[in-house]
Amino acid sequence: MIILIMTVILLLSMMMMLTTSIISMKVIMDREKSSPFECGFDPVSSARMPFSLQFFLIAVIFLIFDVEITLLFPIIMTMKISNIYSFMFISTLFIYVLMIGLFYEWHQGALDWSY
Repeated sequence: MIILIMTVILLLSMMMMLTTSIISMKVIMDREKSSPFECGFDPVSSARMPFSLQFFLIAVIFLIFDVEITLLFPIIMTMKISNIYSFMFISTLFIYVLMIGLFYEWHQGALDWSY
């Protein structure tokens, strides 16, 4: 009985995979899609867009601190099972490291929008 069920499941999954691969095949290749982009032509506009390095630095700093904030959530959950002194020490140390990183970025001038 188990072998019969396994065989039916195997056959059904093989039929589904075969059906999806047949349905997803592209028969007609579009001429524009198969040709290289702007090959041999003058570009319509500049390929290089002006980019603000300051905005990039702020975005990277935001991502770093955002990931560190998400690391704070498990610390909150461990408050239930840990000692209050060890919890306060670990959370204070973690927030202290965050503050040192923030002051370092501030001192380096990455947070200045003056230029």
